[in-house]
Amino acid sequence: MKTKKYIVVRSNKEISLIAKEYKKIKGYQLNPKNTFDYPLYVNTMTIVKPVFIDKILKKKIKKRLDFYLQYIIDETEDDDASSLKEALDSVSRYKDTVEYKYRKFLDDKYIDLLLKKINLLEHELKSKITYKKPKKEVINKAYEEEIIEEKGKSR
Repeated sequence: MKTKKYIVVRSNKEISLIAKEYKKIKGYQLNPKNTFDYPLYVNTMTIVKPVFIDKILKKKIKKRLDFYLQYIIDETEDDDASSLKEALDSVSRYKDTVEYKYRKFLDDKYIDLLLKKINLLEHELKSKITYKKPKKEVINKAYEEEIIEEKGKSR
């Protein structure tokens, strides 16, 4: 089945669909959520206007950084070292995404500042992993083992 690819062009008076070679267009591609009921279903969308790309990426980056920051701030007892390691892996993957995918669309000064923020998040997660307090059960088991060792025969 051959898929059709279109570009929506909007002028002041009318909206029209123009068929073009879609792969030659340079821009930022994203997958829309398709939450509205329209007769069209959009798989991918390419944004060409640099100002609009800048706004969308900064909004997307801000949401992601807030998510990671909230994860670090929330101190629950359910967090264990494995979930913190998964978060650290996720932050490092996001750092690579910023470095290689977003660099061509955003300003270098902004990217450098963003990478510093991500490095700070990584450092905080690493320190949280190393200084993670052991659970009370582990402390009690260690205490019981020390008591058992002390009760041996004395000669």
